[in-house]
Amino acid sequence: MSLTRRSFVGGAASALGLAATVRSGWTQVASPGLSIPPTAAGRAFAKAVGEKIWGDLPPRLAGVNADIRAHGLRTIPGVNATLLTGYPYNEFYDWDLYFENLYLSYYGVWQYCFTNLREFLDREQPDGYVNRSLIKQRDRQHFKPFLAQLVVLGCKQNKNDYGWVSGNYYERLDKYLTKWFSYDGDKNGLPVWNSADAAGTDNQWSRGGALSSFQIEGVDLASYLVRELRAMAVIAQHLGLSSDVKSYNRRADSLIQLMNATFWDETDGMYYDRNEKTAKLVRVKSATCFTPLFAGAATPARAGRMVKEHLLNEKEFWLAYPVASYAKTEPDYYQGSHNECNWRGPTWAPTNYMIFQGLMRYGFTEEAKTLSDRLLEMAVEKNPVLREYYDAETGLGLGQTRFWGFTALYYGMRLEWQLRYDASSLDKPSEAIIPQELGIPFGV
Repeated sequence: MSLTRRSFVGGAASALGLAATVRSGWTQVASPGLSIPPTAAGRAFAKAVGEKIWGDLPPRLAGVNADIRAHGLRTIPGVNATLLTGYPYNEFYDWDLYFENLYLSYYGVWQYCFTNLREFLDREQPDGYVNRSLIKQRDRQHFKPFLAQLVVLGCKQNKNDYGWVSGNYYERLDKYLTKWFSYDGDKNGLPVWNSADAAGTDNQWSRGGALSSFQIEGVDLASYLVRELRAMAVIAQHLGLSSDVKSYNRRADSLIQLMNATFWDETDGMYYDRNEKTAKLVRVKSATCFTPLFAGAATPARAGRMVKEHLLNEKEFWLAYPVASYAKTEPDYYQGSHNECNWRGPTWAPTNYMIFQGLMRYGFTEEAKTLSDRLLEMAVEKNPVLREYYDAETGLGLGQTRFWGFTALYYGMRLEWQLRYDASSLDKPSEAIIPQELGIPFGV
């Protein structure tokens, strides 16, 4: 499937019942003056966020959507498709693609769940290895476990059409997952990260290890793999592969048992990574320690301890604009940036979104509301444009000066809370919540 910018807009408009508004070329969304959202939930949302944020949100959405169309949809030599990126340079990453498409799902835009994904899978090596970026070849940095979740995210929005996955791509997905479980030097069932860089938490060296060290059994890695196995079970179910459904779910259950037996520290009330080479827990408090909430791997009692003792602790993670990527008590914690992607304190959207949904899953609804409120205020009121990441103490933007990638999720999380909706759900229907509830189209 080859998609151009024009076909992308046409497909999105059709999905939203807006095909009649499609015009040649590109214009900005014409709805920044909206004052009354069309549904009761939308009106409740507008009232809850306040007149100032509600007045500013439609043009902010228009701006980021225009940036996606103008700068985020790109082509590269030799690839017959338009690809999606949140960055101003020609590079395309692994988990970025998942979170970027979660934002697009707010509008029912699903095609870009598949374009980059097909290109990544088409480049899969015979042993199942998939490089985590399309342009730069990275030393043994396997694509983070989000490919199967991307398939489910896209297919849910496209009438549950999984037929294209059957055969070639299904086999490639299975092989890529098998490759992940081969990174297991001590054969305990828990694979390791290449490094902090490969984990997406670029400079968390004290947690994730140096480049190509292959020593940290990541709590986050195992959590993502639980969800990938569940996603593969969903795909197999739609393809009529009942024995595979049972196998993938059984493997996910076993991995959860391993996580709880290995990563949990009863004294601290926290899940920690483990160093495979020393067989000791790495007692570094990172936002990634909360990913078992996202995967549904934590017991309710353990979830309660983590949230109450650590996540909501104003001396650790619950700073003015949570959630800090490192606990403030860590010796290498700092805010700001030294011209790098700093994960030792600032607030990042991928971990925040997963924690938000984890809070909702375990019944911490008011805490999830507070989190989404603060993030929306930070993104809309504290900064004139969307940024790559933020200072968790001041809310000031850092990194990419104008960003249209995963941070756009901050614009929709509060609405997800209002609707008790989960865009990342593997089993519940997908909805175009922004045009449906707020009356704001993607823009055509």
